Amino acid sequence: MLKVGLTGGIGAGKSEVSRLLVEQGAVLIDADRIAREVVAPGTAGLAAVVDAFGEGVLAEDGSLDRPKLGSIVFADAEKLAVLNSIVHPLVGARSHELEEAAAEDSVVVHDVPLLAENGLAPLYDLVIVVDASTETQLDRLVRLRGMTEEDARARMAAQATRDKRLEIADVVIDNDVPLEVLQRRVRDVWAELVRRARGASE
Repeated sequence: MLKVGLTGGIGAGKSEVSRLLVEQGAVLIDADRIAREVVAPGTAGLAAVVDAFGEGVLAEDGSLDRPKLGSIVFADAEKLAVLNSIVHPLVGARSHELEEAAAEDSVVVHDVPLLAENGLAPLYDLVIVVDASTETQLDRLVRLRGMTEEDARARMAAQATRDKRLEIADVVIDNDVPLEVLQRRVRDVWAELVRRARGASE
C-alpha cells in the first residue's frame, strides 16, 4: 500500500486532481468529507461540539450550523483549538479505518486541505502538492465560486504560503494549465504511484 497525502491551496484545483486520481483507480480518503460525517446528527462528535459550544451552534433541524460555529471559532484561537481537539482525533480514527479496509496493493490518497499547516507530511509515503499561481487561484475563486476578491484573498491568506506547501512536496502538479494537460499530468503521476505501490507491497 502506498499512502499519499494530497494538498493544495484553495482554488489550485486539488479536488479536480483527486477526482482524476480516483478515475485512475486510487482509493480516496477525503478529510473534509469525514470531518462533516463525524459531527453529523446523532454522532458522539456532534454531542461533544454542543457540550463545548452550547446548543446555539445547532441549526433548527438539529444539524451543526457550520457558519455559526465558524464565526465563533475563527475569531478565537483558543476556541478553534478546542474544536480541533474534538474533530481531529475522530477524523484520524475514521481515516485509519478506511485505510485499513483498502487492498494491500492500493494507492490510498488522503485529500487533506491543511496538510502543510498541520505538519502532517511525515504521515505519508509521498506528498503531492497541486500548485497554481496566485492569479489563477484568485480567478477561479471569483469566477467559479462567486467569491468577492476580498473574500478570496482573505481565504488564501489564512492558508499556508505557496512556498511552505512546495517545501513538503515530493511531487508537484502544476495546474496553471488547461484540463486536458492536467489529465495527462495526472496520468503520468498515477503511473509512478502504481510503480511505487507495487514496490512497497513486494
